[in-house]
Amino acid sequence: MNEKTIDTRQHILNVGYQLVVTKGFTSVGLSQLLSAAEVPKGSFYHYFKSKEQFGEALIHSYFHHYLQLVAQVLKSEQGTGFEQLNEYFKLWIKVENGICNANKCLVVKLSAEVSDLSEPMREALKQGADSVVALIAKTIERGIKDGSIANCDSHVTAQTLYNLWLGASLLNKLSHDLSGLQQALTTTQSLLQPK
Repeated sequence: MNEKTIDTRQHILNVGYQLVVTKGFTSVGLSQLLSAAEVPKGSFYHYFKSKEQFGEALIHSYFHHYLQLVAQVLKSEQGTGFEQLNEYFKLWIKVENGICNANKCLVVKLSAEVSDLSEPMREALKQGADSVVALIAKTIERGIKDGSIANCDSHVTAQTLYNLWLGASLLNKLSHDLSGLQQALTTTQSLLQPK
């Protein structure tokens, strides 16, 4: 693909992301997306064979950027494993606060909505979530080695924490109250710290 092709494709994905996190995937019509992106219908089908393929590409693009951001925090040379995870989850609270413009909102928004409608989109969400869990698990392992995190099964603990935070994020959308996310942080700290 040439640079203009990549730029146009990414522009459609960026505009689509903003629409989907606001309205949901099934509520965003193709004409609405094309109008907002100021792209002709033929251009859309040049990059995506269907709306479902667009959704799958949107998820892959989201996780590509999100994992880069997570890696900056969790693969940092500064701090212990516990400090890095604590910083990551504190950032989750800051990003979740307010209007749903957070990277995580796409996962919360789409998981329940499209998992029963589209196997490729469900699989893309699962692969992305698994990648996040793997980064958390590696950080837990570093924390166990440096003594800042209690000895545990790093993968099971990482999966438990990710489940906790996704659930707290979903409930935050319902209540518009950060107390659930703050409680998730307290629970996370309690689970990780050596006794």
